Amino acid sequence: MKKSNKIAAAAAAGALLLTGGLTAAANAGTSAAPASAAAAAGVSAAVPAVDIQPAPETVVAQNRISVGASTAAVEAALAKCQADKLPFVTVALVDRFGTVQALLRGDNAAEHTIEAAQQKAYTAAAFGAPTSELAKRINGNGPGIDDLPGTLFLAGGVPLKVNGVSVAGIGVGGAPDGALDETCATAGAEAIAAGTAGAGTAQ
Repeated sequence: MKKSNKIAAAAAAGALLLTGGLTAAANAGTSAAPASAAAAAGVSAAVPAVDIQPAPETVVAQNRISVGASTAAVEAALAKCQADKLPFVTVALVDRFGTVQALLRGDNAAEHTIEAAQQKAYTAAAFGAPTSELAKRINGNGPGIDDLPGTLFLAGGVPLKVNGVSVAGIGVGGAPDGALDETCATAGAEAIAAGTAGAGTAQ
């Protein structure tokens, strides 16, 4: 037998022995085989999921504005701007973490109004105050809260609260004056408060 054939035969025999060993271990009900097979394949063992039971000391329940209420709120805000001859604004409603729940861009609204509306809404939600009031805290002397990423301390953002706790914000961007933006945002917030914006809040 040639040398190359002997090497090939030895390799084949080794593979059979390894396969047979793994099969025998699996049939014997040992846990070593799956682990060895996973290691041989370069796959790490999966981390088991942990089912955490809801309890006050481990899980925090949080309120969110429902999709129906969010939609009607941005529509009410934009309708107010349109009535005031300001159709070129964008309205955004975000949760307290800044995630967009609803966004409505008016006719001819510039692209920058989208980001402005989102940032005003987030700023109001995060600080629990209208951005017109927050803007008064900016003094321009060195680093300040206005340096925080994703925030915009210009009038036009209004917080939405449940039992006094800020859970969301609605912001408007694009009007020639921030006070006009805030008037529209307030109209959207009032639509929810009046119960005309759908299902209210949901967890």
